[in-house]
Amino acid sequence: MTTPQDAIAARRKLTNKLIAGKTAARLTPFFDPQVRLIAGDGSLLMGAAEVIAAFDGQFRDPNFIAYVRTGQSVELDSAGLRAAEQGRWVGSWKGAADQSGTYLAVWKKVIGQWVIESELYVTLDRGD
Repeated sequence: MTTPQDAIAARRKLTNKLIAGKTAARLTPFFDPQVRLIAGDGSLLMGAAEVIAAFDGQFRDPNFIAYVRTGQSVELDSAGLRAAEQGRWVGSWKGAADQSGTYLAVWKKVIGQWVIESELYVTLDRGD
């Protein structure tokens, strides 16, 4: 049986792959429709449609390479239906230094599948 931690790690790995493949629409099932995301620059994105549109915009940038999120821990609530994933992220663009920082993602289990309820990204290194 797959543990929730392993399931979340697998979903995160797949989102990294989809981002590297620049396939925004395929990211939709990973987000709760009312997801809230605070990006590394402090901007707030509300709802899956807005998050997917932001990814799509970045994917259209010919210099964008990928975002890679590497989870360092996943902590479950007592019911096993919500989880907090903490880790590091790196954003890469052609001809520019990487940006990186830390992130916290809140996952929730919906009809047997883990989806992202909210995410907070903090940029700690802008590649300056």
